[in-house]
Amino acid sequence: MSEKLPEKIPVFPLRGAIFFPETNLPLNIFEDRYLKMVENAISTNGFIGMIQSKEINGEVFKVGCLGKINKHEKTNDGRILINLNGLTRFKIDKEINNNQPFREFSVDYEVFKNDTNQKYIVENETYNKLILNSKKLFAQYEMSLNWSELSKLKKSQQIYTLAMISPFSVSEKQKLLEIPQINDIAKTFIDITKFAFYESSKENNIIQ
Repeated sequence: MSEKLPEKIPVFPLRGAIFFPETNLPLNIFEDRYLKMVENAISTNGFIGMIQSKEINGEVFKVGCLGKINKHEKTNDGRILINLNGLTRFKIDKEINNNQPFREFSVDYEVFKNDTNQKYIVENETYNKLILNSKKLFAQYEMSLNWSELSKLKKSQQIYTLAMISPFSVSEKQKLLEIPQINDIAKTFIDITKFAFYESSKENNIIQ
C-alpha cells in the first residue's frame, strides 16, 4: 500500500461490526452524526475506522480495522450508502477531543504491519484444514456460500472473508481480529470450528 496511513481517524463504533483487511463492508448511514462523519471522510481522504462497541456505554474494543470508502451514493431520503474496503487493522492509542458529533482516535498500526506489506505466510496444511472445517460448519448451520467463487480469491482474502461471515460469536470474531499473523488466525479459526462441532455433537447425543 503506497498511501500513507492516517495517525488520526474517525471511528464508527458498532456492536457486532467485525471488519477485516481485504474484505468489503457495505453500510447504510442514516444517523446525523455518522452522516457528518461520512461526508467529512468523502471530502478528505475517505478513511473510516470500524470498531466494536462494548456493552458498557461508550466503551470500545482496542482493535479495529481501517477502511476506505470506494463507493458512495446519496439517497433521496438523506441516507448515504457506502462501501468500505478493508486496508489494515489498528490499535487505539487515545480518543481525541474534536468538537464533532462523531468520535476520532489516534491509532497505531505497528502490531499489524503485515496487513499492508503483503508478507502473508499461510501453511498449506492449515489452509486446507480451515476450508474443510468451514464447509462442514456452513453445512451444519445451513448457510450457503459459493465456494468456487471464494477459491478465486487470494488465500488471505479467503481466510479474512470466512472469519468475517462465519457463524461465530462476536467475541470469537474479535479474538480473530486481534491476532496479528494470518496463519495464527487460521489456526485459531480451526480451533473455534472444532469447539462448534463438539458442542453440536453433545446436543445431538442429548436429543438421541
